[in-house]
Amino acid sequence: MSKHEQREQTHNTVKRKEMSRRQFLSYTLGGATAFMAGGAVLPMIRFAVDPILTKKSEGTYVKVVEESKITTEPQEFKFQIHQVDGWYESDPQLSAWISKDESGEIFALSPVCKHLGCTISWNTQNNNQYFCPCHEARYTKDGKNLAVAPNPLDEYEVEVRDGFVYLGPVKGNTRVE
Repeated sequence: MSKHEQREQTHNTVKRKEMSRRQFLSYTLGGATAFMAGGAVLPMIRFAVDPILTKKSEGTYVKVVEESKITTEPQEFKFQIHQVDGWYESDPQLSAWISKDESGEIFALSPVCKHLGCTISWNTQNNNQYFCPCHEARYTKDGKNLAVAPNPLDEYEVEVRDGFVYLGPVKGNTRVE
C-alpha cells in the first residue's frame, strides 16, 4: 500500500456525522414539548399526592355532655367536629348513643347501621334494642348485631375529664365478641 492510499484511508475513517436540520428541529420541538408538559403535569401530581403524604394528626376528643346526665338507658347526643379532607374543611354534626353499662362505665355507640348505613334508634319497638328502620336490623344495648346486620355497631373512644364526656374517633366494637 502506497503512502497516498494510506493517507486517503486515514482521512476517510474520520468522517463526522452531522445532524440534519430536520433532526435538530425534531429534538428541539420534542424537548420543548416535554418541558411544557412537565410544567402542566407536575402540579397536578403534587395536588393529588400531597394530602396522602401529610402526616395524620391524632384524633381529637370533642366535649359532648356532662357526665351526670348519662344514665343506663341509652340517649342520643349530637356534637360537632372539625374535619379537614384534603383542602376542604367542614364542621359536620354527628351523633352518638351514650349510656352506662352495669359496672357504671360510660360507652358511646355510633348510630350508623352496619347493614347499609341507615341511622338506628333506641327502643322504638319497646324491646330494649337498637332498631334500624331501613331493613329491620336489630342490636343489643352493647351494639351486638342480632338480625340482618353482619357486624356489631361501632363505638367511639370515650374519655371522662372534669365532669364531662369527651368522644374521640370511631373504632370497632370491643364490647361484644
